[in-house]
Amino acid sequence: MGKKGQRCLLLWLFLSGLVHSSAAFVFWTAVVDISYTDYNNKTVERKCECGVFGRNSDLAVTFGNVALPVGDLIGCGSGPIYSYNNSTPWIALIKRGNCTFSEKIIAAKHQGAAGVVVFNMDGTGNSTSQMSHPETEDVVAIMIGNSLGMEVVKLLRNGTDVAMTIGPGNPHGPWIDTYWLYLLSIAFFIVTAASVTYFIFLSASRLYRLNRHRRNEKRLKSEAKKAIRHLQVRTLHRGDEETNSEFHMCAVCIESYKVGDVVTVLTCGHIFHKTCIEPWLLDKRTCPMCKCDILKALGVEDEPKEAFSAQSPPDATVITVTGGEAMYEVPLTDPGSPNPERPQHLYDNRAFEGDSEAVRG
Repeated sequence: MGKKGQRCLLLWLFLSGLVHSSAAFVFWTAVVDISYTDYNNKTVERKCECGVFGRNSDLAVTFGNVALPVGDLIGCGSGPIYSYNNSTPWIALIKRGNCTFSEKIIAAKHQGAAGVVVFNMDGTGNSTSQMSHPETEDVVAIMIGNSLGMEVVKLLRNGTDVAMTIGPGNPHGPWIDTYWLYLLSIAFFIVTAASVTYFIFLSASRLYRLNRHRRNEKRLKSEAKKAIRHLQVRTLHRGDEETNSEFHMCAVCIESYKVGDVVTVLTCGHIFHKTCIEPWLLDKRTCPMCKCDILKALGVEDEPKEAFSAQSPPDATVITVTGGEAMYEVPLTDPGSPNPERPQHLYDNRAFEGDSEAVRG
């Protein structure tokens, strides 16, 4: 994977982790709609976004008549009694304290409550907090402020029937809101689409290069077959130089030549067993000994020629060490000299040139 792909992957992991971590900070408010009939036989309705859904609550709409626990408003214990009518849906209103939220919600759910509303403790006003009740999923459970909760309690204790509807409000958090969620979602999908597009492009590019390499190899093998047909093939006979010396052997199979062997003579003059050299040429297309390219030598493959200077370089004497590379070279003739046949010695060191003139004098 390239550096660009690694950066895209890291960015994708960062954004995905950011979305998951931000979800833990988000809480949903609840819209609470309360209605009842007052002493003047008038319907009073109050609606506010003043509740908070529990962390494990079902974000759904529920409704019913509000019912209180008989006696203690805390609603703890194995089986608190609620003053409700079994013929209609009802919502349990419970005061916070003494036991866990899960215990309160489970007890109300077992008796058939359609939802649970927990109001905060005394002295907290309208403040709320997000409840945690992991054992009670698939239950609509919210918390409301103490002021609103005690107001409903007073109505119920005075014999007034109170109906309540609970619905989802908006997501909120200490540093995230709805627009930030939308922005994160859009960024996540953009990065994902860019990463997928990049990997598709990278895979397609590699596949294209691989197919082009295969086509080129197939073409070169076809050209090599044509070139092999132009090579000289002969059978060795008694008295041939190759059969009279043990030093003449096929460089491919490392075996000496024998009378009757069929050999192929390459363009460079080297000979090999026909059965040995043909598979080699199909794969390598060069002489095993001198690396001569048979395709270029026979002109089967047209390759672009490099531009050379119109003036050829002067002949040079190359001094080498046995088995090594050329050490240095001294031009033998100077094409610009009046007598090009006479050796012209060129020196870079003028002092050495003067010494040479003194010796000749």
